[in-house]
Amino acid sequence: MPLNMAAAAAPPAGGGGCCPAGPGGGGSVPVLFCFSVFARPSTVPHGAGYELLIQKFLSLYGDQLDMHRKFVVQLFAEEWSQYIDLPKGFVVSERCKVRLVPLQIQITTLGNLTPSSTVFFCCDMQERFRPAIKYFGDIISVGQRLVQGARILGIPVIVTEQYPKGLGSTVQEIDLTGVKLVLPKTKFSMVLPEVEAALADIPGVRSVVLFGVETHVCIQQTALELVGRGVEVHIVADATSSRSMMDRMFALERLARTGIIVTTSEAILLQLVADKDHPKFKEIQNIIKASAPESGLLSKV
Repeated sequence: MPLNMAAAAAPPAGGGGCCPAGPGGGGSVPVLFCFSVFARPSTVPHGAGYELLIQKFLSLYGDQLDMHRKFVVQLFAEEWSQYIDLPKGFVVSERCKVRLVPLQIQITTLGNLTPSSTVFFCCDMQERFRPAIKYFGDIISVGQRLVQGARILGIPVIVTEQYPKGLGSTVQEIDLTGVKLVLPKTKFSMVLPEVEAALADIPGVRSVVLFGVETHVCIQQTALELVGRGVEVHIVADATSSRSMMDRMFALERLARTGIIVTTSEAILLQLVADKDHPKFKEIQNIIKASAPESGLLSKV
């Protein structure tokens, strides 16, 4: 999987391991970090994985990297006498050589959605936010449409709740029957180890449809982390809000400029069925028969 240097990315898919973790260990391991015509020796902790290697590349070459380019990390494999893409699950256990390679082909986010490669993220739609979030009733209504649509189409839904002990559970209007995961959190981003593990259990995930609150905090931080891990993110503008419209609108604008897709609930659901002859089209049509509330968005256009 290509790496976007604008944010930390997740490990690329691949097979095997040329430098698997060995028994014991500890201390530092020498690694030669190569980029372009440069080769700089350094050390990383024994057992360091992909993310630590990326951090080291950034510390060594950050001022020379085009953060808008796509890159892959490769490992020099003695058995092949050449570089190979970094194997999945790779950790450093012995002296080795890695390099960062820019891709020559521009990778464009097309925004195509299919049920088999999509997961819905419902972020912190909790009772205590009701009086504070702008247009929260509208956001709840659209959020329920999305969760219902995901259930009809067999799309996994992951739900988080920010400090539920103090902020309460997900609002009752949103039916969480059959969702894959409901997880409490204190971190603003939804990208938690449990969420990453749940995503790893779902084969072929390429896209996340993200909605909830607040747009400029948890939604924004979740979206940026997911994009950094190579996931295409669709933010549902009519299903996310903040305590202030200023924060909401500036966050949506910033996210759109980073290449994240900002769209609407109806566009998402119809893109997922794609055809009036889809066996679930009638059920989805019933959900969107009445137009979604505009939740203050039109007043800001």
